[in-house]
Amino acid sequence: MHHFVIRALTFALAGGLLSTPLSPAAPAPKLTFTIGIQSDVDSTNPFTGIVVEAYETYALMYDYLTTSSAKDVSPQPSLAESYSEAPDKKSWTYKIRAGVKWSDGQPLTARDAAYTFNRIIGGDFEQTNYGNYVANIDKAEATDDTTLVLHVKKPTPIMERLAVPILPEHVWKDVDAKAVKSYANEPQDGQPVVGSGPFQLVERRKGQYLRFAANKNYWQGAPKFDELVFRVFTNADAEAQALVRGEIDFAYDLQSNVFNSLKDKPGVTTRSSEYSGFNEIAFNTGAALADGTPIGDGHEALKNKQVRLAISHAIDRQTLVDRVLNGHGSPGDAFIPPVYPLLHYTPTAPQNFDLAKADQLLDAAGYPKKADGTRFALRLFARQESQDSQSTAEFVKSWLKEVGIDVTVKVMSEDTLTEVIGQGDYDMFEWGWVVEPDPDYQMSVFTCGKRSYKDGDSIYADLSDSFYCNPAYDELYEQQAGETDQAKRAELAKRMQQLVYDDAAYAITYYYNDLVAYRSDRWSGFTAQPDPHGSLLFQYGIHSYLTIAPATAADPQAAAETPSEGSLGLIITVAVGVLLLGGAGFLALRRRSSVSADDRE
Repeated sequence: MHHFVIRALTFALAGGLLSTPLSPAAPAPKLTFTIGIQSDVDSTNPFTGIVVEAYETYALMYDYLTTSSAKDVSPQPSLAESYSEAPDKKSWTYKIRAGVKWSDGQPLTARDAAYTFNRIIGGDFEQTNYGNYVANIDKAEATDDTTLVLHVKKPTPIMERLAVPILPEHVWKDVDAKAVKSYANEPQDGQPVVGSGPFQLVERRKGQYLRFAANKNYWQGAPKFDELVFRVFTNADAEAQALVRGEIDFAYDLQSNVFNSLKDKPGVTTRSSEYSGFNEIAFNTGAALADGTPIGDGHEALKNKQVRLAISHAIDRQTLVDRVLNGHGSPGDAFIPPVYPLLHYTPTAPQNFDLAKADQLLDAAGYPKKADGTRFALRLFARQESQDSQSTAEFVKSWLKEVGIDVTVKVMSEDTLTEVIGQGDYDMFEWGWVVEPDPDYQMSVFTCGKRSYKDGDSIYADLSDSFYCNPAYDELYEQQAGETDQAKRAELAKRMQQLVYDDAAYAITYYYNDLVAYRSDRWSGFTAQPDPHGSLLFQYGIHSYLTIAPATAADPQAAAETPSEGSLGLIITVAVGVLLLGGAGFLALRRRSSVSADDRE
């Protein structure tokens, strides 16, 4: 997380456009907002994508019953203009907005919502990403075009936060259970993907870009620009350079050293926000299918909790924050980040950096040092797309060497790593998650039932990537799933975090800040979530996409730039955007097509 651009050609072509007077009859150029990302969307099919970039596109293409407020991330209506729990607590009713249409003109009704939920409830593969949302739902029923009723098995706390994109039945009914696994959900024959959100996917070039057209008839109001482009870069330096040159308008997921280099650039504003993501060193605690059938080739030593604890004690988290994040984060412990203070568990027995303790634990676990000073060897997989991942792996390798564990670091693409994890063919890897406001999804990752599963002769990954399985944890998970008292549920969540922490399924390394930069000389109107210091994009909802607008001289940040400089930059952006999208071959943009995610990220 190499990029090559024929820079001289880019600007020569752009200059050529600028030097040629526009005909008075020429249509106004499309106003395009371009976001730089360092990891490609793995899939625009909501049932197969796993990375945060993919989930951002789903929120743009489709509507959800509810969303999270910009102010404080509390639940609020969206496609469902209202919702309520039945007095007997056996169902929830959602009133679907009337008059909403799919982008192909067909009406969106409660029947589409019922179809979406029933498909997940009755599906297998479909449950990978959304099964935890429907685990307590018996069936979905559309009693009329604007009324959706979800019948529940017992009271449940997540019915206001069902993060499930509502899909058009008339499109998806032709994609059967087998086809859905490989269904691309991309534009075909020049036709955009059918959706109901504020943007339509009109073009996709893997490893290069995704282009969306604004839905001028969106029920919340049309976006204030015509096109949205996600442009893929393979490293943060290239992304930052593109921002400075005016080729993109927003740089997402910056590394700290690159972020710091942008602080004094004209027309650029940088922002470091506390975020809901964490990274970890994950252990293969004993790979198995959900039914307990062993799989994979993980090292036997990592089945021993004391060995995993020793490794955790051998990781200097503060050094990772200081050296890898350049201070833009905090040391990690539990899997619900402190940005959610009511839910976050602060360990009573912290796994602090202590090499002597690590040595002691390894000796006691039955792995004494041999004559050459080593105990055993482990593989540690780092992500090709993330320099932070690779740097972390090298630090961990050096610390573990001091306690006699010989670590071999192997760097691989994130899509390859995803497959490797699902098969259980690893010892340790570095990755991370972004945790939703409702913790159920993240808590489900550590349940026995989320281990890999078999379909025919093939093994498929589910959400579990450590293969942690503890009946006591599963029991707590079931309790919280039916606990509607938020204070009681928070206590259950803390107990679950304590189990995972004490059992060292992960060694959580750090909570990282959201580091972004944007062209404040061109764009304003971003909506922070939570207000006022939260993230500007990649939020829980689409808030900024509906409020971003071209900057004017009256905007405080735009005023720092001269009108002529800002105007010229906007023209160059439009011109370069046309060249990138209309003639990508000219620019020879060489990038990797990859999965990402400090979500899974």
